[in-house]
Amino acid sequence: MKRLILCLALIAAPAGAEEPPAGQWNLFEEGARMLLERFLTEMDPALEALRKELSDLSAFHPPEILPNGDIIIRRKTPVERLDPDESIDL
Repeated sequence: MKRLILCLALIAAPAGAEEPPAGQWNLFEEGARMLLERFLTEMDPALEALRKELSDLSAFHPPEILPNGDIIIRRKTPVERLDPDESIDL
């Protein structure tokens, strides 16, 4: 994470800074590419777990914003999740 922040800080360098020679830009681009590839490789399992966790959004009501600014996302009850066309076997 520190490397990502450093990379972003280098990208946001002041506009008045002297332009580096063309060869140094290639090194910078290669380093940034390697950094982002490694970040995505390490984050892939966590992103996949998050995708699986959020795959069934039909189990939740739409978010509500309360007057105090809190956001509530309510989970639907099992009865609310049923399709109206489905019948319930008793």
